[in-house]
Amino acid sequence: MKEKTEREKMLANELYLASDAELTQLQTATHRLLHFHNVSLPSEVDKRRNIILNLFGKLGSDFVVRPPFYCDYGCHIFAGDRLYINYDCTILDCNTVHLGDDVLFGPKVQIYTAYHPTEPELRLSGKELAAPVSIGDNVWLGGGVIVCPGVSIGSNVTIGAGSVVVKDVPSNVVAVGNPCRVIRML
Repeated sequence: MKEKTEREKMLANELYLASDAELTQLQTATHRLLHFHNVSLPSEVDKRRNIILNLFGKLGSDFVVRPPFYCDYGCHIFAGDRLYINYDCTILDCNTVHLGDDVLFGPKVQIYTAYHPTEPELRLSGKELAAPVSIGDNVWLGGGVIVCPGVSIGSNVTIGAGSVVVKDVPSNVVAVGNPCRVIRML
């Protein structure tokens, strides 16, 4: 049986080495594209659109990704139609990030799939983990929201500004806080 590559381990939420040559090459290419996106002139809308189209694994129609924007690989981000990502957002897509239709990010939203072992000896080995994140349709993440690894957010959800989402959020709710909790059903 063939041993998994570090990328295959990463996408399987298994311990992997981020310093692997394949992963390093992918990140370098992504960061090059992000540089051109993030330093583009305000009038270079088509240039930014083409960069994001080439960066994401899948992207629906009618999207806006405001610079600066940051991600690890880009190719693990799969988004539906009418995505809006405001200024200064980060998606650490070491595992897959699925975004439904009509997803809105306020400024400084952060989506994390990457995390480190809690055991000190294992953490010192340099190995990391990554768990997928899924966000349904018609979701608004207010400014400064942080979504942690492995979290799923249902559809028709509003997450209040500054919230830290550490566990799944069901559909049709408003949720806020640190840790984020449902405060109202819709």
